[in-house]
Amino acid sequence: MSRVSRGSGGSRGSRGNGGSAGSAGSAVRTLVVWCPDWPVVAAGLSPDHPVAVVGGVGGRVLACSPAARAQGVRRGLRRREAEGRCPGLRTLAADPDGEARAFEVVASALEALSPRLEVLRPGILALPSRGPSRYFGGDHALTARAVALGEGALTGRGRCRVGVADGLFAAVLAARRGVVVEPGGSVAFLAPFPVEALAHAAALGTVAPGELAALAELFARLGLRTLGDVAAVPASQLAGRFGPAGTRVATWCRGLDDRPARPRVPPPDLTVVAELDPPAERVEAAAFVARALAAELGERLVTSGRTCTRVRIEAETEHGETLSRRWRTEGLLLAAALVERTRWQLDGWCNGTGAVRPTGGITVLRLVPEEVRADRGRQLGFWGGATAADERVTRGVARLQGLLGPEAVTVPRPRGGRSPAEQVALVPAHAVAMATGPGPRSPGGVAPWPGRIPPPSPVLLCLVDGDAPPVEVLDATGGAVAVTGRGVTSTAPERVSVAGGPWSEVVAWAGPWPVDERWWEPAARRRRARIQVVTATGQAHLLTLHAGRWTLEATYD
Repeated sequence: MSRVSRGSGGSRGSRGNGGSAGSAGSAVRTLVVWCPDWPVVAAGLSPDHPVAVVGGVGGRVLACSPAARAQGVRRGLRRREAEGRCPGLRTLAADPDGEARAFEVVASALEALSPRLEVLRPGILALPSRGPSRYFGGDHALTARAVALGEGALTGRGRCRVGVADGLFAAVLAARRGVVVEPGGSVAFLAPFPVEALAHAAALGTVAPGELAALAELFARLGLRTLGDVAAVPASQLAGRFGPAGTRVATWCRGLDDRPARPRVPPPDLTVVAELDPPAERVEAAAFVARALAAELGERLVTSGRTCTRVRIEAETEHGETLSRRWRTEGLLLAAALVERTRWQLDGWCNGTGAVRPTGGITVLRLVPEEVRADRGRQLGFWGGATAADERVTRGVARLQGLLGPEAVTVPRPRGGRSPAEQVALVPAHAVAMATGPGPRSPGGVAPWPGRIPPPSPVLLCLVDGDAPPVEVLDATGGAVAVTGRGVTSTAPERVSVAGGPWSEVVAWAGPWPVDERWWEPAARRRRARIQVVTATGQAHLLTLHAGRWTLEATYD
């Protein structure tokens, strides 16, 4: 474990290794455990193979293995670009539920250090280090113990990096470097980091990742290249220009916490409990009850003028087992965040392995807000916030997931591609941000996609038993129409017959749009050409030529 020496500009208000009783604007000595490339590790794949986990808008790379990074794959790349850099790349769809379930084993092992453990997100957790550090003989001994416990739980499937610093944000960056920052040295430690490092503050759950990325880009344009440059700007100016997000960033860059270090004991009426009779054996049944608990807790917090930033999820089984886990939650999205994290946690308990899996059905569910603070409102974006319609859509989808299961409810998401089938994917509803208002531009319409079919898109993809209907395309002399190596039709199409049906005269046609995909893999190489035809009956079709055979790919309205 590396050591970072104490800098000359120690954080004001920091209590160092003994700072467990701070408030907002103070620094609490914190230990963070980070498992690199956790989505890949959770999928059970070897880091020696080129693997990338993709998700989000446009199917971008969210995480990749070391072998993939060695060949140029990076986070944020589009899937096609990543495959172009690494021909043998294996891509997997993001699975937040599976990642959370797999991380439960690591969290259970590290509970031996402190019961005040917090899961920031799957793959990273934090705990106050004051007491454990004294017990184990110092920060370095504590970090060594944390590494041993975490990697022991992973049984060789992954690694753990541990960092200790004053303040949660500094501890997160320290964990990424695997260092112990001496008490009072967080300001000097943070100062050289580029402003892009603010992206790692997304794990704190108080500022959205997109907002952090926008702030970092704007800081760079304003000449603030490092976190030290940002810390030098008066906090009042950052708050006046960037609102609550600017206030939080100013606090982080000064090595402080933007929340009370010691969880405030909430009034007892904020805890919500539900008894399940009969006991719930399935995750979906327990998650449905948890959804009602989250709504009730949200109403109580609103009535009392508070917001919750950390919650403890507890469950009891019919065999007397008690399960408990702390999760950080965003106060602005309390009900939705609680439902998501509760379902993750229940899935981790009920479908986990080893000692973390209960032996009986769940009889009691309890949500205990451990850290609450006054709800001072929030600053909406320039165009306003979520609408009532957005909230109704979210609630309706959540109810369907509770009845049918989280993976059974899917929504279409635009993505890049050439054919109509590639430009839209059905993904689980919980994996996307549900909103009815205008969102970001569809990546399917962004160049470059040579050979992409121009808009408008067809309304019906024609598939029968997994295979497209065959089509005959003939010219004026009765000969078959083909596409030459130069990407043009051999002759003009005059009539077509779909699936052996009657012949129809072609009154208009466009194309072809030839594509040559995966040319670097001879076994998987795909050469296709597409044309659009309009028949005398008024029907418009998209036809595809592959291996000398025409098929019907889609029909226009």
